[in-house]
Amino acid sequence: MQVVAVRGRQQMRDFVRVPQQIFGKHPCYVPPIWMDEAHAYSDKANPILKNSDFELFLALDDAGRPVGRTIAYIDHTFNRFYNARMGFFGAFECIDDPAAAGLLIGAAEDWLAARGMDAVRGPIHPVAENWGFVFEGYDSPPVYMSPWNPAYYHPFFTGAGYGKAKDLLVYEADMAKGYEIPRRYDDFPARFMTRYPGVSIRRLDMKRIHDDARAIWEISNTSLADNWGYVPLELPVMEDMLKKLRMIVDPDAVWMVENEGKPVGFCLGFPDINILLKRIGGHMLPLGWARLLLGVKQLRDYRLFGLAVTPEWHKRALDALMYIHLYQNLKAKRIRMEANYILEDNLHIKNALERLGMRHTKTYRIYEKPLAQ
Repeated sequence: MQVVAVRGRQQMRDFVRVPQQIFGKHPCYVPPIWMDEAHAYSDKANPILKNSDFELFLALDDAGRPVGRTIAYIDHTFNRFYNARMGFFGAFECIDDPAAAGLLIGAAEDWLAARGMDAVRGPIHPVAENWGFVFEGYDSPPVYMSPWNPAYYHPFFTGAGYGKAKDLLVYEADMAKGYEIPRRYDDFPARFMTRYPGVSIRRLDMKRIHDDARAIWEISNTSLADNWGYVPLELPVMEDMLKKLRMIVDPDAVWMVENEGKPVGFCLGFPDINILLKRIGGHMLPLGWARLLLGVKQLRDYRLFGLAVTPEWHKRALDALMYIHLYQNLKAKRIRMEANYILEDNLHIKNALERLGMRHTKTYRIYEKPLAQ
């Protein structure tokens, strides 16, 4: 068994297909959009990798067949912001074989240490844009842009000296199973607007989506700056993400808040197209596009991807106002909504979601390990 750095089209094709090869028949596996995935691991196509040094590693068995993969990378934006020498790994997938996993982990660590990194953190996937390994909640499939993995991944890393860096929590509200916002919030929007008459809230405007994208980008960079793991978000990264979401966006799930005409908050939700990607096998051609666009309006699973307000509006319950509007405009569809990536020590957001009646259903874990130079 050996690990090789990916070179050439065939090895790139093998790298991209490793998850399908290992987990293709598992009920929780969801294929990516293959026409995008084939070109995504490139600094030309990926705005995150454009600002990073990176290497793709492929584990091969003694017959030369792919059995695992990972990416090691150095995010220069992160390291400049924190004045750090942190390396990252992501896109980790492997058969249940400690030897194969050990070779992949060792290759990534050696590559990062040789470039002067003091520590390694992950998984943080720079292409799928998801964080962590599933730590609790293995039996439910992932929503769009979130991970799934088997439980056996964790011993690979704890056995190699990795420790917990942070847990990220998932909360759920299932309206088809009777979820409702507590009655005490019924008159909250009216009371809020009376107290802050300059505030207005509206849906995403598809005719001015570039303006709204810029507002979301600016609010994210001011509101999330104190969050663990925050990296200054560059506008091309936000534009790339919204490009992925544009074809599936539901304006009832994206809300913008302005005060005297200035954007001060946003709430970004979207339908879970993983359900459709599984049906079409990740293939957009020849008819996958049509099935996706027709099917998205029928979806009842959604993800609350982001909710943020500018610092001067913290602790004024503006987040609750947006969530209530989200609920009121989606409740007729009887949706199931997941709120993802809630930091385990963000008590303000955790308490707010729990007061609104959401329940904790899943946990993702991020690992970290010091590196010997």
